[in-house]
Amino acid sequence: MEEEEGQAAVTQNDRTPAEEDLWGPSCYYDKSKSFFDNISSEFKSSSRRATRAEERKLNTETFGEPGSHFPSVLIASFPVQGQRHLRCFLFARGSLRNLPAPTPFTCPLPGSRVNACVDVVLSGVKLLQALGLSPRSGRDHAVLHSRRDLEEAFVHFLGQGAAAERFFSDKETFHDIAHVASEFSGAQHYVGGNAALIGQKFAANSDLKVLLCGPVGPKLHELLDDNVFVPPESLQEVDEFHLILEYQAGEEWGQFKAPHANRFIFSHDLSNGAMNMLEVFVSSLEEFQPDLVVLSGLHMMEGQSKELQKKRLLEVVTSIADIPTGVPVHLELASMTNRELMSSIVQQVFPAVTSLGLNEQELLFLSQSASGPHASLSSWNGVPDVGMVSDILFWILKEHGRSKGRASDLTRVHFHTLVYHILATVDGHWANQLAAVAAGARVAGTQACATETIDASRVSLRAPREFMTSHSEAGSRIVLNPIEPVVEWHREGISFYFTPVLVCKDPVRTVGLGDAISAEGLFYSEVHPQS
Repeated sequence: MEEEEGQAAVTQNDRTPAEEDLWGPSCYYDKSKSFFDNISSEFKSSSRRATRAEERKLNTETFGEPGSHFPSVLIASFPVQGQRHLRCFLFARGSLRNLPAPTPFTCPLPGSRVNACVDVVLSGVKLLQALGLSPRSGRDHAVLHSRRDLEEAFVHFLGQGAAAERFFSDKETFHDIAHVASEFSGAQHYVGGNAALIGQKFAANSDLKVLLCGPVGPKLHELLDDNVFVPPESLQEVDEFHLILEYQAGEEWGQFKAPHANRFIFSHDLSNGAMNMLEVFVSSLEEFQPDLVVLSGLHMMEGQSKELQKKRLLEVVTSIADIPTGVPVHLELASMTNRELMSSIVQQVFPAVTSLGLNEQELLFLSQSASGPHASLSSWNGVPDVGMVSDILFWILKEHGRSKGRASDLTRVHFHTLVYHILATVDGHWANQLAAVAAGARVAGTQACATETIDASRVSLRAPREFMTSHSEAGSRIVLNPIEPVVEWHREGISFYFTPVLVCKDPVRTVGLGDAISAEGLFYSEVHPQS
């Protein structure tokens, strides 16, 4: 079966006329051929921002009507302990196309201290230079304790072109750095945090109403979309700031050179307000009756004791168990360094959720932590090998997802890296995934370049043009067809959907892309009712 499907994909490519320059500079921008840009172009020459109605028109022309449509969204933040926190997003009741509306649910996650944040985005190299730091040797630090730790960790990831997030333990030092960053020329302030970023993306659709539960300071409140509502219990007097140090592709600092544009994130949560989030949830759930739960922030448990981590994970799993059957639960992963904690998340939390979202760093670390395929790799050598990525996704769903005799709800994984994305699903549980993976790729290109549609002059195609679907066993050879670039293959009851990404050559902003990709993929997904 695998071989036949692989041959079908190659045959599809063979149907293309040989005389065409398929991989020429404009091959994937031809409106009459291109899946990526089969949209109206009247806004490309205009400097004004498109209205929500116009953006909805563009999306509908490109991908069709969304698979999952949530008219209102409830988002809440929960703490894990002290400065570390877990976020829970509740996407509210709506009309899933061709599906009955699920029953209401509650999500009583533990904790009374929470926070929200404002992202301060600026040049990492320029900030560190302003702090009097100079690049010496790159070295990763699980926790940052000093300016020198910050410098070493920053250049370590800059040299790899990889995104990372770390906690800064010294409150006063972080406060001093944050003050310099906030006043720095060119620094920009944005809504920050996975919860608010995903909420902002959903709120861009005028049909969605978002309720954000969690302490929101005055600056964050000012930055939130008009469709994001904050209950009075969530307002606080002081904002929390996360510092986003960005760098461009080819940017150099000392002996280090970035192969890709990316960012390094660090923070020290300063919020010390307390609230009973369960009460906020209960009062909000009565009105919203959510259809979808999105969890994020498990990585914030790092730095806590093993006993506390064990306790918190148990509380999370117990809380998820209270959600009625049929309500999908999506877990968004983030950068981690604690393999034991990641292994516990894989063993305990993965079977309780329905869907995962993660990037290449998180995928490899997950496999290393839980003894998965290709775990001997220390890091990816450039662009992650498609066959290796496919092997790990297959292992996640086969070993920790739903299968005969296994008590697991996990049926979907959305993987994204700079140059391509893959959606993997257990057959019979999800639909519209070709459109979902393409929609995620499209938003990666437009959001990074800050354009309403794909601008041919500002993006490039860097995805592999042919690849093997597996390295663990005899996989199929896939040759991409630029006219129909989204490729599908199957392996033992699991379907894979691959799309190249039109990568922004000179990104305006990289932070939040993963959240936007996952949000867009969920928005265009159809979930089948559980039998």
